[in-house]
Amino acid sequence: MRSAHLNPVVHLELHTADLSRASAFYSGLMRWRPERIVTGSASYLALELGGGFGGGIVECGTERPLWVPYVEVDRVDEFTERARQLGASVLLEPREGPAGWRSVVSTAAGGEVAFWQPKTVVANEVGVPDDL
Repeated sequence: MRSAHLNPVVHLELHTADLSRASAFYSGLMRWRPERIVTGSASYLALELGGGFGGGIVECGTERPLWVPYVEVDRVDEFTERARQLGASVLLEPREGPAGWRSVVSTAAGGEVAFWQPKTVVANEVGVPDDL
C-alpha cells in the first residue's frame, strides 16, 4: 500500500575519498558503467543503477566511504529545518542547482540523508492559461 505523502528515494550516491577504486569495484561487481560528469569543483561519476534508478559516485574528503540516499521532498528548506529541529547536523544547507534544490543532513544514530526538490514547470511560465 502506497501513501500519497510518501517521500521516495530517487537517487543513491556514494561518497568516497578514492573515486577510481570505488568505480572499478562497482563496475567489476555489479557491471555498473559510470559516466564522467564534468563539474566545476569535484570529480563525479553518474551511474544507471537499473530500473530507471540513478546514482553516482562523488570524490570528497570523507574518512569512510558511505552511501547517501536522496529523498524527494516538496520543500527542501522545510525538511532541512525539520531535521535540524530533530537534532540533525546540516552538512549542506539548501542549495540550488540546474535541476533542483538539495541539502544534506546527518545524525549520529541515523546516518546521512539528502533532500531533493526537483524544479517543476509552472503552467504560467510556459504560457498555459490558468484554467487548464
